[in-house]
Amino acid sequence: MPSLEITTSRQFPAWLAEQKLSLALTTYQIGKLFFIGLKDNGELSIFERSFNRCMGLCATANGLYLSSLYQVWRFENLFTQGEQQDGYDRLYLPQVGYTTGDLDIHDLAVAADGRLIFVNTLFGCLATLSETHSFKPLWRPPFSSRLAAEDRCHLNGLAMKDGRAAYVTAVSRSDVVDGWRDHRADGGIVIDVNTNAIVAEGLSMPHSPRWHQGRLWLLNSGTGEFGYVDLTAGRFVPVSFCAGYLRGLAFHGDFALVGLSKPRHNRTFSGLALDENLRSRQAEARCGVQVIDLRSGDAVHWLRIEGVVDELYDVVALPGVRRPMALGFKTDEIRRVVSIEG
Repeated sequence: MPSLEITTSRQFPAWLAEQKLSLALTTYQIGKLFFIGLKDNGELSIFERSFNRCMGLCATANGLYLSSLYQVWRFENLFTQGEQQDGYDRLYLPQVGYTTGDLDIHDLAVAADGRLIFVNTLFGCLATLSETHSFKPLWRPPFSSRLAAEDRCHLNGLAMKDGRAAYVTAVSRSDVVDGWRDHRADGGIVIDVNTNAIVAEGLSMPHSPRWHQGRLWLLNSGTGEFGYVDLTAGRFVPVSFCAGYLRGLAFHGDFALVGLSKPRHNRTFSGLALDENLRSRQAEARCGVQVIDLRSGDAVHWLRIEGVVDELYDVVALPGVRRPMALGFKTDEIRRVVSIEG
């Protein structure tokens, strides 16, 4: 069986302890949800569960949402405050599954009213869950002539602001089936969901927009740059170059957690500025997570994944959690976990 090796910078576990933080990561490549936390002795804890083509991930007050091949799962933490089992302080149970069909769901977020909003990439729209249908559309880009299962512009990222959908990223403004692939190098855009205005353009396969500390941050994946959008000037301002194809972005205080992937050797990932940016720095693309200090732009810590996993999709910070775990469907364990609502 192919191996999986996870290594970190020397101070990464101590940083997790100091920040009282753990992480959750998804990789659709092998269909795994990873939890990165700390054991009682301060060593790294790595816990994984299998969910077919898992991608989008977001945290709620006491749980998680996860998108998979044709379902969205809502996880609930079964532990009460201070409760532990075998050193784990969170136990996430897949409580509710919504069957959506294969919509190629990317980013997920929870609105102030409790609704889940997700990027329906196949149909090129923002949507929410439906009790009776695959999805309920909420918004689509102004250049999109109709809802069609054609992945026209590759809408992929969602930034929330004040509990509402605020900005989205797309690889292009194409309005024909699979049209985005012809504009990977510089067709990327950021759209203001509330005004329909394009607030930044000329990006290369942008992903993971996030609003944090009064700024709209994102990953310019095709160049390997993490930065923010100057909304006044309408341009992307790079802060750090990361050695990989970037997807997945979370924040914790003054730190950004950036997901890195090794680019696939196919047409989607070839011919991008990232190739030359790596060459000029004599760097190889890597898979993992880089911790960037927003005050300096320096990469202060890192986690590296080698072996069977080459690509990540999402990265989520779990503040106040030391060592999380989850139940899946591959073992009988889930049959024996029963909880009673008080």
